[in-house]
Amino acid sequence: MYSEIVMDHFTNPRNVGEISDADAVGQVGNPKCGDIMKMYFKIQDNIIVDVKFKTFGCGSAIASSSMATEMVKGKTVEEALELSNYEVAKELDGLPPAKMHCSLLAEQAIKSAIFDYAKKNNLYYKELEGFDPDAEEDHHSHDEE
Repeated sequence: MYSEIVMDHFTNPRNVGEISDADAVGQVGNPKCGDIMKMYFKIQDNIIVDVKFKTFGCGSAIASSSMATEMVKGKTVEEALELSNYEVAKELDGLPPAKMHCSLLAEQAIKSAIFDYAKKNNLYYKELEGFDPDAEEDHHSHDEE
């Protein structure tokens, strides 16, 4: 059911923890389904030089967080904003349909952290138009129930 890559990122997650002097912190999640992701970024000269995460959730949520942090580390803020949940799932060698929301949470955690960074530094990113990190969305589609 799960790829070897998903299992590896679940059992050996990369970039777990916190950054005490983070330039950006974002949290997304849905307490109803139990998945909560928090990401911390250290940003220098518009480059994400370090990233850490803490995730409360299933194996797919942990694997998605781990993979997403690997994918944005060393990227510009703009490149990180372009990362889609589909790219995260593809790098994990796929997720079951009922677990695709975990990759979406990873995408939104990145956006939430960059939203925080933009707010703190009075920056504007077109990709964040309409994004609300505090919106309580249900990240499951109706056919997953």
